[in-house]
Amino acid sequence: MAVKAEIAAREAQLAQSASADTDYPPARQAWYCVFALALAVMINFLDRGILTLLVEPIKHYLKLSDVQMSFIMGFAFTFFYAVLGLPVARLVDRKSRKLIMTAGIVIWSAMTMLCGLATNFWHLFIARMGLGVGETTSGPSAYSMLSDYFPPHRLPRAISFMQVGFVLGTGLSLVLGAWIIGFVASHPDMSLPLVGHLRGWQTVLMLVGFPGLAVAAVMASVREPRRRGGAQAEPTPVAAIFRFILRHKLVYLPLFIGMGLRTAQMFGMQMWGPAFYGRTFGWSPSQVGYVAGLSTFVAMPAGLAIGSWLAEHYWKKGVHDGNVRVVVLSTLISVPFGIAGPLMPSPWLTVACLLIANLTSIMAAAPENAAIQTVTPNRLRGQMTFLFLFIMNVIGMGFGPMIIGALSQYLFGEAEIRLSLAAAATFMGIPAIYVFWRGMRPYGQAIATGQPLA
Repeated sequence: MAVKAEIAAREAQLAQSASADTDYPPARQAWYCVFALALAVMINFLDRGILTLLVEPIKHYLKLSDVQMSFIMGFAFTFFYAVLGLPVARLVDRKSRKLIMTAGIVIWSAMTMLCGLATNFWHLFIARMGLGVGETTSGPSAYSMLSDYFPPHRLPRAISFMQVGFVLGTGLSLVLGAWIIGFVASHPDMSLPLVGHLRGWQTVLMLVGFPGLAVAAVMASVREPRRRGGAQAEPTPVAAIFRFILRHKLVYLPLFIGMGLRTAQMFGMQMWGPAFYGRTFGWSPSQVGYVAGLSTFVAMPAGLAIGSWLAEHYWKKGVHDGNVRVVVLSTLISVPFGIAGPLMPSPWLTVACLLIANLTSIMAAAPENAAIQTVTPNRLRGQMTFLFLFIMNVIGMGFGPMIIGALSQYLFGEAEIRLSLAAAATFMGIPAIYVFWRGMRPYGQAIATGQPLA
């Protein structure tokens, strides 16, 4: 009898989920939005990542030091992303998200092209700063819209499809960057209409930024979904946001802290990867770009598909903590391979280990974002998403590479950067597993109520 009652309860829950689906916009509109957002994310990460593989020609032409180049790649982008991100997120909670997103795409695409016209440090710094300003619109707008287009049990799949754009953008920045190295060597100078004489790296930045204008037009054609729960006339005060987080700290803090630890390790490996392969195995930047880019195209789509499938599978089984459970599983598998990869005796064993680490790490991307959106009331989603992305972009991107650089310079030595990478993966990855695990039960209890947190 107990078994029959449980089956009946699950059938009723699934029927209720199916009924709730009719309250959301038509699937055709929803998936068109996903398509547009995927294009925007692809352009976002292509514009953001291409600069890392153009460091040497930019330094040579503009006569920059390593310190100046680090300010351009990191500080100029992340600092103003942090400063302006919260005001933009507050707008996202009240105004048209598709128009905010469209404006952001236009700004960051134009700023990428302006990077290609830079003739000195300050020109490039200001243009890079503008790139960060434009990209503040991306995450809060995208996740807030998807939460109003898809019911909770379908949200991880929608986010994973959107993040295909992240995969394409990241992979293209590596593969395209590898091709650029050879292209610039054989075509050192070019000319473009209305612009005139350009160096090879300038041409690349101009051409990479231009398609974003077309993507902005696609984004403008998306229908703004009705807000579930409505929009506030006035934004929620920042102090109220933090009180809300503290009131539900057992749900949010494990997600935020775990995210900070995991992304610091991930960005550290991403930023120092080319230097690691060069110093340890003698690989050229071109070889690193092709191998890392192709590995990205293989590992990340598979990881996104597996992660979203697992999250939906847990939902259908009535596992309320399913989203966070996938995050724990992902981190538990990826961290050991992230530690072992840099210590391998051959480059191809390292590539294999890091491919598995990347595949299993990206499994958490869609469920982790869906976890935040599902438990957060609509009026706070934009600002909560900003805080989540602040941790990823400012803390992860800012401190991850810095920690590895400090370990390399002051403890292990530059020639033994592999030890710095393995140590960082150990000291940040293992605590992340524990922190995420501690968040499973409180999150599951929150989801079991059937309503966002209040």
